Amino acid sequence: MPLDHISAISLFVEDLPAAKAFYAEVFDAPLVYEDANCAVFKFDSVLINLLKVANAPEIIAPGVVAPRDAGSRFQISIWVADVDAVAAQLRQRGVTILQGPLDRPWGVRTLNFIDPAGHSWEVGQQIG
Repeated sequence: MPLDHISAISLFVEDLPAAKAFYAEVFDAPLVYEDANCAVFKFDSVLINLLKVANAPEIIAPGVVAPRDAGSRFQISIWVADVDAVAAQLRQRGVTILQGPLDRPWGVRTLNFIDPAGHSWEVGQQIG
């Protein structure tokens, strides 16, 4: 059986209400489930599960949850037709863009930002 389809990504968050508000405002993705410990947004065919960090050990044990200040350990990318238009939209929504938009040597125009829990997001556009 092939393992080539990602269905959900769980992101561990310290402040669930802040993360939920950020995702609702910035991405305008539909909220498809929530309870006291999580909020799940649908991005096309992938679910992003915002899970309270206190509940994370139960799904990754015996693994350890890294603290937010440990730094980024991954990045989630979204492909769009116009990175500059998305940059303007993100700024209108109060998002601080950390880098970009800028043209990369590998033929992609990108920008990046982080969510309230420190997860890195990239928005990219093919240019080459």
